[in-house]
Amino acid sequence: MLHNSLKIFGSYAHLMGRTFSRPDRWKEFFKCYIDEIYKLGVNSIPIVIIISLFIGAVIAIQMQLNIVSPLLPKYTVGVATREIILLEFSSTMLALILSGKVGSNIASEIGAMRVTEQIDALEIMGINSANYIILPKIAGMVTFMPVLVIFSMATGILGGYAIAVLTGIISISILTYGIQAFFNEFYIWYALFKSLFFAYIISSIASFYGYTVKGGSLQVGKASTNAVVVSSVMILLVDVIITQIMMG
Repeated sequence: MLHNSLKIFGSYAHLMGRTFSRPDRWKEFFKCYIDEIYKLGVNSIPIVIIISLFIGAVIAIQMQLNIVSPLLPKYTVGVATREIILLEFSSTMLALILSGKVGSNIASEIGAMRVTEQIDALEIMGINSANYIILPKIAGMVTFMPVLVIFSMATGILGGYAIAVLTGIISISILTYGIQAFFNEFYIWYALFKSLFFAYIISSIASFYGYTVKGGSLQVGKASTNAVVVSSVMILLVDVIITQIMMG
């Protein structure tokens, strides 16, 4: 198992070495880069907003129902809701969700190109297929991921406000005070910094599994599944490491 893992890692490192080379045609690279930003990033905004709204509402409800100690002020609900959204949900949990949506999309798209021999055709024409196909995806995902995180932060907190307005489970003024109390700007930068690593993990691992597919359409589906599983595990591992370094 260890030998197989090292072999896969070596193949991944070799592919990334080919990917991060100077593009032969910058104009074509930027065209693909803009397309990938739209396809991987902009198209993910609706699902990010919907999930963040509901998660923000659920967090606010759970905090209000479970923080019952008379020693804790009522505005603790707002503080806890804000911290959960900023520190973990809008970066780590969002990355896990996107690894399923974006990661599987990348793996299946590149895998389909492999099994239909489009990648072989590019190589025959003397084009660095790894650089041509994968680099715009990684660059686009890394560029737009912080934007998705900011959308998630804003809509998550808005979800908490929405549940306060619609149900009256907590006073809006108390919730507002709690969200503003003891605010630490560093938490936002911390989440954005983590998101860059998560974006690279999602896009590069999905690209690797799609690029190295062998066989037919059945293997493409298996590669998509493997990409989601491996990228999810790596996101959690990197989250632990970064948190220990930056917050420890």
